[in-house]
Amino acid sequence: MSRAVTLAWVVFLFTLPLWMTDLYILHVLIIAGIFIVAAMSLNLLLGYTGQLSLGHVAFFGIGAYVSSLVSLGFEIHVFDMPVSLAPKPVWFSMILAVVFAGLCGYMIGKISFKVRGAYFVIVSVSFAEVTRLVALNWVELTQGPMALNNIPFLKLWLPGVGDIDILGKVPNYYLVLVVAVVTYVIIRRLVHSRAGRAMIALRENEPLATSVGIDVTRFLVLATVVSAALAGLAGAVYAHYVRIVDPDVFLFIYTVTMVIMVVTGGKGTLAGPIVGGLIFGLLPEVLRGFEVKPEIQWVVYGVLMILIVYFLPEGIVPALRDAWRRVRGRPGPPPAEPAAVAPGATPAEARP
Repeated sequence: MSRAVTLAWVVFLFTLPLWMTDLYILHVLIIAGIFIVAAMSLNLLLGYTGQLSLGHVAFFGIGAYVSSLVSLGFEIHVFDMPVSLAPKPVWFSMILAVVFAGLCGYMIGKISFKVRGAYFVIVSVSFAEVTRLVALNWVELTQGPMALNNIPFLKLWLPGVGDIDILGKVPNYYLVLVVAVVTYVIIRRLVHSRAGRAMIALRENEPLATSVGIDVTRFLVLATVVSAALAGLAGAVYAHYVRIVDPDVFLFIYTVTMVIMVVTGGKGTLAGPIVGGLIFGLLPEVLRGFEVKPEIQWVVYGVLMILIVYFLPEGIVPALRDAWRRVRGRPGPPPAEPAAVAPGATPAEARP
C-alpha cells in the first residue's frame, strides 16, 4: 500500500505542471518546496538527534548569499587590499554554497557540542543574528539593505538536449522537486545507516548511548554538518529562483516556520516535514482566497498549531500511521528496549 501511495504521489507531482495552468499556484508550490527542503534538513537535527536549532535560518541565508555572490562576482577591500572574484557558473556557486554552509555547521557543532545543555540553541541563535548583521552592514560585499539584484539563473547542459535555462515557473518547479527528492533520499539513507542509528540512540538516551561507546560529539557534529549543507542548498535554490536576496532572509520567522513544519508534520519521521510544509505552505493562499485579513491569518495559524499539538502530540504523520494500523488490525510496534552491553564486551564492540 505504501509503495502504491508513493508511486501515485510521484506521478502526481511530476505531471502537475502539465495540467496546472495557474502559474501563481506553481510559484506557491516552489516556495513551499524550498522550505520543505529546509524543514527536512532541520528535522535531521530536531527529529533524529533531539537538538533544537533556533538559528537554522542562518545556514539557509548563508547558502543564498554565497551562491549569489559567487555567481555575480564581487570586488571588495580587506585591510585596504583589493579582493575580487570573477562571476562563476551558477552550478559551481551552488556547490560552493553547500560546502560553505556545511563548514559553518561544522564550526557551530564543534563549538557548541563540547558542552551540553542548551548551549547549541544559544550558539545557533547568536550565529544567525551575527550573520544577519554582517549581511546588513557589510554593504561593500552584500549591498546591505539594498539587496543583491539580478542574480543569474541556473543553466544546465544535458547530453542530446543541450543547454536548459532554469528560468520561469515550470523549470524551477522541476528543479525544486528534484532537490527535494535528493534531500529526502540523503536523509533517508543517513537515518537508516549506522550513523543514523547512533543519532537516534543519542536522542532516546544519551547517557546509555555514551556508555556503550557512541561518540556523542562526532555524531552530533555529523548531523549538524549534513543539516546545514542541505539548508544551504535550499537557500541557494531560493536565491536563484527569486533572483534577489536581502538581509531579511535571516529573519527569525523563517526558523519558526521550519520548526512548525517539522513539529506539526511529525518530527523524527521522513514524511513529517513534507506534510507540515505542504499544510503551512499552502494554507496562506487558501486563507487569502477566502479574503481573510493578514492579522486574522496569524490567529488561524496559532489556533491550528495548538489544535494539532493538543490532539496529535506526535504530529500528523505518526497519527495517520497509527490510524492506518488500527484499520488494518495491526498493533503499533512495541517500545524499543534499550540496548545493553553484552557481558565482557568493551564499549567499542557495543557500538551500533
